[in-house]
Amino acid sequence: MALATRLEKLGTETAFAVSQAAAEWGAKGNHIFPFHLGDLNIATSRNIVDAMNRAIADGKTGYCPAAGIPQLREALANDVGARRGLNFSPANVVVQPGGKPVITKFIQAVMNPGDEVLYPNPGYPIYESQIEYFGGVAKAYRYLPSSTGFSIDIDQIKASITPKTIAIIYNDLQNPIGAESTDAEREAIAELAIKHNLWVLSDEAYFEMRYSGTSKSIASLPGMLERTVILYTFSKKFAMTGWRLGASIAPVEVSNMIAKLNTNDESCTTHFVQYGGVEGLTGDQSGTAVMLDTLRERRDVAVNMLNAMPGVSVHSPEAAFYLFPDVTGAMQNKGIDDLAVFAEQALHATGVSFCTRRHFGRPQPGEERNYVRFAFSGINKDQIEKGMTQLGDWIKK
Repeated sequence: MALATRLEKLGTETAFAVSQAAAEWGAKGNHIFPFHLGDLNIATSRNIVDAMNRAIADGKTGYCPAAGIPQLREALANDVGARRGLNFSPANVVVQPGGKPVITKFIQAVMNPGDEVLYPNPGYPIYESQIEYFGGVAKAYRYLPSSTGFSIDIDQIKASITPKTIAIIYNDLQNPIGAESTDAEREAIAELAIKHNLWVLSDEAYFEMRYSGTSKSIASLPGMLERTVILYTFSKKFAMTGWRLGASIAPVEVSNMIAKLNTNDESCTTHFVQYGGVEGLTGDQSGTAVMLDTLRERRDVAVNMLNAMPGVSVHSPEAAFYLFPDVTGAMQNKGIDDLAVFAEQALHATGVSFCTRRHFGRPQPGEERNYVRFAFSGINKDQIEKGMTQLGDWIKK
């Protein structure tokens, strides 16, 4: 019996494949330094856990509205709006089982088969997967090395827009490369969206995961509110990755369609989990500050040790928890010309597990440098130091 042919277009989150390879190597008795997956080894704050447990004890274990419980929608409208200088109502908010469902539901709501959607590459691989799975044409735009890390190739975006282009996916504070747009770059994206009447999915998963400065949303720019869908997730800020809680914040006509998709897909987001989200937004948030201090310390150690390795250079990002070092020189020193081989040999020689650039989209023409991605969210400082020491020693050999 045959399966549906459309499944051939469905990709996956390739970091999990790296995780499996690391687990298999670890199962053979080898110590693993896990830099591959953007999970957090920091516990969810106790007050959030207690709020969820109270909800269970109070019987909040049945169905609830497809768009989310009113208390959470209101809390999200107030919090997301206040942090971006915007006014949202609960009608703009649809609660999701994580941030990832916002991607697929945005695409289903605004894209017809054959439409073109621009997306970042390197970038989160689910963008490309979902565009192609639902019959769209995924058109990648690239990042260029800059003095502050990386910048979007605006000229490439301009050249890629056609009458069939209906949307652009924009991930400021970017995974995997840690890039943050300048005001000018954000304004240039907004100008193109308005000029060509494009929908924008603004993936703001790391909006509040920053070590200095203040995040800005493209939705706050003139003319953007009515065309932008914000992806919000509790996974990062509140260390709630496994809780699966997020939301879309969008114009009401889009929100209504996303809520309808909720009804078709999962009926509703887990009822009692949503009360944990309410507590996260309205209760004590000191746990987030402590978490950011911990992550900042990990970042600084990892950046310093990577930059001390021969043939390795990396920019220190001001947000998120990813490093995207250039390892071209290190590969040349080792006599390795394939990123996959470099990652595999590093794992087997040192136990250090990381993703490569190729886990985040097909390489684009003209790419000459080799990059890998380190996530420092799920590994303690002492393990970072040990793993980086072993990796550095291996590269020097």
